[in-house]
Amino acid sequence: MRVQITLACTETGDRNYITSKNKRTNPERIELNKYSPRLGKHTLHRETK
Repeated sequence: MRVQITLACTETGDRNYITSKNKRTNPERIELNKYSPRLGKHTLHRETK
């Protein structure tokens, strides 16, 4: 049930992180605060296709 997802920064659009999630427990797209190397600070990252 775990699938690979890509997290993209909402401010720059960079796809910085790859992680996995359980589709059964989290069917919606996830949002996490992660570090953006281009901006040098933590920003909101959303799941992309």
